[in-house]
Amino acid sequence: MGCRRFVVSGQVQGVWFRASTREQAARLGITGHAVNLADGRVEVVACGTDVALDELAAWLTRGPELARVDKVTSEALAEQAFAGFRTG
Repeated sequence: MGCRRFVVSGQVQGVWFRASTREQAARLGITGHAVNLADGRVEVVACGTDVALDELAAWLTRGPELARVDKVTSEALAEQAFAGFRTG
């Protein structure tokens, strides 16, 4: 198990990005959160298996249908305990 922080840039607010990320996380057994940042980006903190995190990372580069993803940055985090996956 590991945790990663992703920051997604582009047209990612107001296009169901966080809700769609929550659906993907649930499908993959990932815990964490997705939140809008003040500058228009979305931050995703995700904890799960390396395989699940890699799959989520690949999905984040596309996002939901209405999104336009320009860039995704990723960094490893110390393992954290989350109860499910929330959006905020």
